[in-house]
Amino acid sequence: MEQTIDPTLGPVLARTGDERAVLTSFLDFHRAVLLRKLRGLSDADARRRLVPSATTLAGLVKHLTLVERNWFPTLLAPEPGDVYLTSEEDAVASFMLDDQETVAGLVEAYERACERSRAVAASVDLDHVVPHPQLGEASVRWILVHLIEETARHAGHADILRELTDGECGAF
Repeated sequence: MEQTIDPTLGPVLARTGDERAVLTSFLDFHRAVLLRKLRGLSDADARRRLVPSATTLAGLVKHLTLVERNWFPTLLAPEPGDVYLTSEEDAVASFMLDDQETVAGLVEAYERACERSRAVAASVDLDHVVPHPQLGEASVRWILVHLIEETARHAGHADILRELTDGECGAF
């Protein structure tokens, strides 16, 4: 009996691909899961604090936008004004929302950051090593694996927050 593979599962489709295809498909999958957690929510629901920390669905998207910018363009292809943020204050602030921020605006900013990250990551070899202000140096391969871990962890947080919001849970 032949099994049918859901074509929306990028990592499954890349199961026989090269290393870059596997890494980028897993990262894109977790990016998409995060955004699915916001689908259909009002700005108020996305901002709602449901756990003791300041973590919210909208805040997770804002935080991961900074993570995308910090790790790919800022380290691998910095533009004027790009600064790698390393402080605990920067990390905490990356979850905080301004009154004017909307789900639509946060999603748009995240999608732009991901698109820039994809382009930057695709332009360099996986073995390329760059200086890192805290680690000394890191390879593009390591950065991709780290972003998979970071994005997947926060997508899991988003899944729990969405379930607490309206009962919806799961990757799709």
